[in-house]
This record gives sequence, C-alpha cells and structure tokens, in this order.
Amino acid sequence: MNQDRAGVDLATSLGYLLKEAASALRFEMEAVLRPLGMTVTHYACLELLAQRPGLSSSELARGTFVTRQSMNVLLQALERDGSVTRPAEAPVGKVLPARLTPVGRERLAAASSAVRAVEVRMLGGMSVREQAEARRILRSMIHSLRDSGETASS
Repeated sequence: MNQDRAGVDLATSLGYLLKEAASALRFEMEAVLRPLGMTVTHYACLELLAQRPGLSSSELARGTFVTRQSMNVLLQALERDGSVTRPAEAPVGKVLPARLTPVGRERLAAASSAVRAVEVRMLGGMSVREQAEARRILRSMIHSLRDSGETASS
C-alpha cells in the first residue's frame, strides 16, 4: 500500500465498522422478514405507526430513512393489503394520518418477533452493561454528527 496516501484504515475505522454492522443487521432482518412478505422499510413503517399512530407520509419517510415518494408507494400497498388505513380526505391541511388496522397489528406482531430474535442474536456476546454503553455511545455519535451538521450547513 502507498504510505504517502492518507486514507481511512478500514480495520480500525469506527464509521466503517458501524456501516458493516448496519449492513449485517439489515441483511439478517431482510432474511427473517422476507417469508412474512415484508422488507425492513415495511416493518419499520408498521412499527412506527404502532408507537406513534397518525403519522403523516412525510414523518414516516423520515423515520424509515426513505424518500416521501417511496413511502407513498409503500403506504398505498399497505392500504391495499389492509394493514393501514388513511382517511380519504385530510382532516387538516394536506396530511393524511396513517393508522394500523387489526390486520396490520397482527402482521407487525409476527415481524417484531422475528426482528427481536435477530437483535437477541446480535447482542448475544454482550452483557447488559455493554449493551447500555453501546446505546450511549451510538446516541453520542448521532448527537455529535447532527450538532456539527447543523453548524456546517449554517
């Protein structure tokens, strides 16, 4: 390797390891969700609606890290399969608040169980204390990037 080149050492880069962990997690989640007819985004949308009923398409898009257009397509599919309901007309402004149906709750329960099993496997080598420290560290990283990003774009 060229010693003059200043680059990222992938073996020690926290950003690279974080991306590798996220990719491995997504791969495993997709594998357990596929037999249920879901993707990670599909599952995340249902989970968000269970925890925060009435979110708009834009809010769901932000929460699942996809575009508004992608979320609109997903919400239409979820409405067709009976998992989600939205009013025909916006009660206020243009927002069509989405809510889970009983069918959506059943589908979410199966998906949550599958995803929970993946997370348990992922955390299997960590103590409860290490898991708490990992959460604290990840939140700190997110906070640092969001804070510095706001000042960089100002």
